[in-house]
Amino acid sequence: NIELKKKIRKAAEKEERKTYDKRMPESWSELLKPLGTDYIKEHITDAPWIIIIFRQSKWQRNNLEWGPTYYSQESCGISVGLFIAAIQNMGLVTLTHTPSPMNFLRDILERPKHEHAMLLMPVGYPAKKAKVPNLSRKEMNEVIKWKE
Repeated sequence: NIELKKKIRKAAEKEERKTYDKRMPESWSELLKPLGTDYIKEHITDAPWIIIIFRQSKWQRNNLEWGPTYYSQESCGISVGLFIAAIQNMGLVTLTHTPSPMNFLRDILERPKHEHAMLLMPVGYPAKKAKVPNLSRKEMNEVIKWKE
């Protein structure tokens, strides 16, 4: 639904503009500068699909009381990693977008208050004009310490 994607994009850009103009510390801005990102999020309306990941902060127990969920962020993070791998395996691409705060997504999509948007992912084929930054990964010995 293009109208829904337009509504989501407009709300995301509103939050992103606040982040870029007022909330973002200089150190974060320095990291983003080489990537050339800004508050404009064309990918939300350009992509054929957008997927929004919500996590639940509590669940309704058998006795109808609410109980906390455990490890919902970690579980959702692992699931998203596997999902991204599946998307790439199908020849599609995505990027993770985390406008903050993301309550507007819950409001627009009329989700219950115990659900919290974690991630917005446009999914589709890469644009012909897409630029992929030439980033290098750390070597394994820089991030893992092996005990002998």
